Amino acid sequence: VQYVESGGDLVQPGGSLRLSCAASGFAFSSYVMRWYRQTPGKERELVATIFSIGGVTQYADSVKGRFTISRDNSKNTVYLQMNSLKPEDTAVYYCTAIRGSNYVGSWGQGTQVTVSS
Repeated sequence: VQYVESGGDLVQPGGSLRLSCAASGFAFSSYVMRWYRQTPGKERELVATIFSIGGVTQYADSVKGRFTISRDNSKNTVYLQMNSLKPEDTAVYYCTAIRGSNYVGSWGQGTQVTVSS
């Protein structure tokens, strides 16, 4: 199992970014996919979830209305469109597949998002 996150950058408050996560080593289309984020000294925080069937999505209250998770099963890729970015969105962002209550595989290297003027 492998996750390769990309798309992170330095962006000004109010800006937008689109993160991508290319996954391999498992039947991507059958799995729930999630984006998490982490800042130094803090627990990893769940940001967004997309289910394998119907494209149902869920979001943390802190990002609801600003972030959109999507997936392309033909490319084994999950995306996170982030709009109206705030300094508190600064973190390393990771994706993972979920099976029941368990993470699938190990965490990737993540992608750094920095929101600052």
